[in-house]
Amino acid sequence: MGRLTATVVGGGIAGMAAATALARAGWSTTVLEGRGGGSEVGAGLATTRNGAAALRALGLDDGLVGSLGHETVAMGFRDTAGRPILLIPDDLEEVRRTVTVQGFHRRRLHAALERAARDAGAEVVRGARVRNLTAGTPGGPRATASWRDPATGAVLCAESDLVVGADGMWSAVRGVLFPGVVPVYSGSTSWRAIVRDTGHDGRLAEYWGPGAEFGVVRVSGDELYWYGYVRAPEGAAVRDEHATALARFAGWAPEVTALIERTDPADLMRHDVHHLRGGVPAYVRGRAVLVGDAAHAALPTMGQGTATALEDAVALGDLVAAPVAGGGDQAAALARFDAVRRPRCRAIARQAEAVAKLGADLGGGWRQTARNALLRRVPARTLARAGAWFVDWEPQASGGRTARP
Repeated sequence: MGRLTATVVGGGIAGMAAATALARAGWSTTVLEGRGGGSEVGAGLATTRNGAAALRALGLDDGLVGSLGHETVAMGFRDTAGRPILLIPDDLEEVRRTVTVQGFHRRRLHAALERAARDAGAEVVRGARVRNLTAGTPGGPRATASWRDPATGAVLCAESDLVVGADGMWSAVRGVLFPGVVPVYSGSTSWRAIVRDTGHDGRLAEYWGPGAEFGVVRVSGDELYWYGYVRAPEGAAVRDEHATALARFAGWAPEVTALIERTDPADLMRHDVHHLRGGVPAYVRGRAVLVGDAAHAALPTMGQGTATALEDAVALGDLVAAPVAGGGDQAAALARFDAVRRPRCRAIARQAEAVAKLGADLGGGWRQTARNALLRRVPARTLARAGAWFVDWEPQASGGRTARP
């Protein structure tokens, strides 16, 4: 039997992480990335302890991870004036373990994962937008993916033992496997930017107001990442994004408006927020598997998008790539991946929707007063216990477990 082959569709964080796991397990792996350039879109991100555990499992040691980002803690929630709603003390170990986060510049994390994939032996083809796909059948026909060669324009086709759909929210792979599953607009849009700063303490701070949320976290020694998440009509166009963001958060805490004011308008981006409401019926079909946003795009209110994509990649290596390379049954391995990953990611997505209703989606007036009064009564240990289930994740291959939903 020849070397097993995998085609990863999508070269973002999820795709590079999946390619790393497959190549490290001995599979001949090709990544097809539709964009021709090398830069990952996006500003910053924060991932919790489960994301850090997944990075270690993919071969990125603590020293490298530490050099890529900035470790800190989530400090809790404030109202629009900066008054505490629910502050999290970081002097209790039980609490600190749950609220520890690593802030990253998205492009630096992506570049590190691409290096890891290439070092493991994966090939990356840019400008390769997949045109057609067949899922194949384990034990039967292989999966196929075709794309137009970015250099010659010729249509190329690859047969693979496995196709990984890591092509994000608007996944072409998911569109073939489950054409009825499409992202829906959340009702919110989000500004994002990186600002040069050395004075802010860097802890993840979140502010809640009527129909809006603002967050900020340090991603390096001299950079802060901020986002402004607000209710808005889908596809709304504005003439001046920077001025509109300033106007939307006018009257909020001085540190919020100061960050927006200091942002270079050229560095400010905004994207409407979509999600896969209700999820997909399965993460696998035939010889194809979905990972990351292609499988379980959730609202960003739990901050688990990157972490769960990294978990997917590790699980793909542990539950599929390694067992099948060792002679195991591919259909059984893929079924196991689906059984492990889908309930967990679905539970996180449901929790994200619940947090959105309590936070950024909540209307004004008495609702804000009642929510704030309720949360001020929540003990820190209660919050830590409530959040432990999603950050308490370990790779399967190390004898670990996936935390219960």
